[in-house]
Amino acid sequence: MDVIDIICFVIFLLVALIMTTIGAAQIRSQTPVAFYSGEKPFEEKELSDVSMWNKKHGLMWISYGITILLSYVVGTFVAANSVWYVIFIVGGTILPIFVMIWYHHRLIRLYQR
Repeated sequence: MDVIDIICFVIFLLVALIMTTIGAAQIRSQTPVAFYSGEKPFEEKELSDVSMWNKKHGLMWISYGITILLSYVVGTFVAANSVWYVIFIVGGTILPIFVMIWYHHRLIRLYQR
């Protein structure tokens, strides 16, 4: 591993830690959480189960953090020096965002009164 690889690993690790920290904070939250910073969170009376709403959103963010880290590891150690490296890195960081948006809208349908 050279210096660039170490810097990339540290960046991916920090981003993954940020995402998992967001998830842990959402799981522990007593009030309804929002999916992203621009969204106004639902009121407690608008959700059928605030605890599960928060837990599922938190687990979603923790999964995203793990996916970011795994995409780096797989891209670096399995597909290094090939086009697959870019596919793993970009796919592991961008594609899950669309899955998270879809899942968030599914949770709205499940928990909104």
